[in-house]
Amino acid sequence: MARYSILDLALITEGGTPSDAYRRTLDVARHAERWGYTRYWLAEHHNMPGVGSSATAVLIGAVAGATSTIRVGSGGVMLPNHSPLVIAEQFGTLEALYPGRIDLGVGRAPGSDRLTAHALRRGLGATEDGFPQEVRELIAYLGPAEPHRGVRAVPGEGSDVPVWLLGSSTFSAELAGKLGLPFAFASHFAPEMLFDALDIYRESFQKSPWLESPYAMVGVPAVAADTDREAQRLATTVFQRALQLIRGGAIYSRPPVDSMEELWSDAERSMVERRLAVGAIGGPETLRSRLRLIVERTGAEELIFTSDLYRHEDRLRSFELLAQAMNDLQS
Repeated sequence: MARYSILDLALITEGGTPSDAYRRTLDVARHAERWGYTRYWLAEHHNMPGVGSSATAVLIGAVAGATSTIRVGSGGVMLPNHSPLVIAEQFGTLEALYPGRIDLGVGRAPGSDRLTAHALRRGLGATEDGFPQEVRELIAYLGPAEPHRGVRAVPGEGSDVPVWLLGSSTFSAELAGKLGLPFAFASHFAPEMLFDALDIYRESFQKSPWLESPYAMVGVPAVAADTDREAQRLATTVFQRALQLIRGGAIYSRPPVDSMEELWSDAERSMVERRLAVGAIGGPETLRSRLRLIVERTGAEELIFTSDLYRHEDRLRSFELLAQAMNDLQS
């Protein structure tokens, strides 16, 4: 049965502060470690009011320092925003501080708008088209020392930090397969090409020093509660955030509401439902049924959950119930 993990954006609640968000992130990570989660990943986004995880490597270090066994990493770092050398140095440093616990997931999108992407790289010529070469460069910096290499990642060289490719299309799926890397699909917000991407990844997979066989992770937006009715109510926080993304607004975490009917149009409701098509919302029994179906249909080796609820207590309970459901499926 699939492993299970958490993806976090350190979302800031409406009226809250980044400091509050970080304290909640550290608390969730500590609980996740006790509940058997495999890894705790943080995602890079920029110029998005409500998202606190822009300095991803810094936050990874804080989470790793607050825990002791769970793997911690990026889901992901957006490689077009950075020099591969800098990323290798950052994650080489993290690996030196927390040996054997750091993952480096990388994506080819900027994780922001074009104006922000330009501000991040200052016109250095990085594009999504150059992503395959930058991935190879990054892997080389993290690999064994080479006598004639003029530029070395110190720290980073020889660390062999596991590199994952992330994607919401078939491009990164095929590249991950050809390079023999683990692949994570962003079906927690862009599920349309999930099955095509998984098929292409597995068909193109070539054995590598890192993997003998394909290893796929699938993103699942999830809301778990003690009853189906309560889960549906809590999920309105997730619906409101997805709606704000569609409208181009700030995505601060908002309190749940009893009904969404007056908040969205029929067309917007349809768009939100499509974004969350691979979601799992419900009480324990509904949850087990839904998660079993996702694992069976995707064949995923691992699920990575987002469960970004307004009240911290509800979020903790959601992740606790998700862990119980995954363990029940394995018993």
